[in-house]
Amino acid sequence: MRGNLFAVAVNLVVLTVRSDRLHVLLIERGEQPFLGEWALPGGFVRPDEDLVHTASRRLGEETGADTGDAVLGHLEQLASYAAPDRDPRGRVLSVGYLAFVPDMPEPTPGGGASASAWFPLDRVPALAFDHKQILEDGVERAKSKLEYTTLAASFCPSEFTVTDLRRVYEAVWGSSLDPRNFQRKVTSTADFLVPTPQLVTGGRGRPPRLFRRGPATALHPPMLRESNRAAERPLS
Repeated sequence: MRGNLFAVAVNLVVLTVRSDRLHVLLIERGEQPFLGEWALPGGFVRPDEDLVHTASRRLGEETGADTGDAVLGHLEQLASYAAPDRDPRGRVLSVGYLAFVPDMPEPTPGGGASASAWFPLDRVPALAFDHKQILEDGVERAKSKLEYTTLAASFCPSEFTVTDLRRVYEAVWGSSLDPRNFQRKVTSTADFLVPTPQLVTGGRGRPPRLFRRGPATALHPPMLRESNRAAERPLS
């Protein structure tokens, strides 16, 4: 029998790039329901919180970062999930949030979690509740955002090379990009990247320059994935 709980919760799709692969933060549940199973981090909205405050609080608790720190990268609302049977405790509406964060150390579990870890997307285990759908929606949103916005830089540290940025695109999209075409695109887009005086030394060849993220928020024209470029080609 279903419980009598009626509540609003938040679930987080927290993505980062580690070792040139896209990873998601998962927690092992330390309480019922789904005790011992993996899930997206999240929690119930407190009486004195709005949705974004709950998402920001849980993001800080699970990553160990100060929620006011720029290291948290980007946080945006994803979608709402309200199927009547999504939670065996009762009627729980969950609002998904998508977070992009730079590479971070191993997490420390917070809230009711018994463990937490970064998982590469191709090694994600079965997830509790409807979190598989929430994760899929979050990953697709991330792929789309990189086509039309400059948010890929949210996965990078404060200063980065064009190669660092290209590896973010390749990790999120799951495909290789031509280095020369990519460099020409991102460096010719107004206010996407701001060059610094610093060069990365110690490697072979011409030392690459470090950049910071510029004030631009959109890409004109967009940088489409191969599948979307093919869809836009006119029929012969």
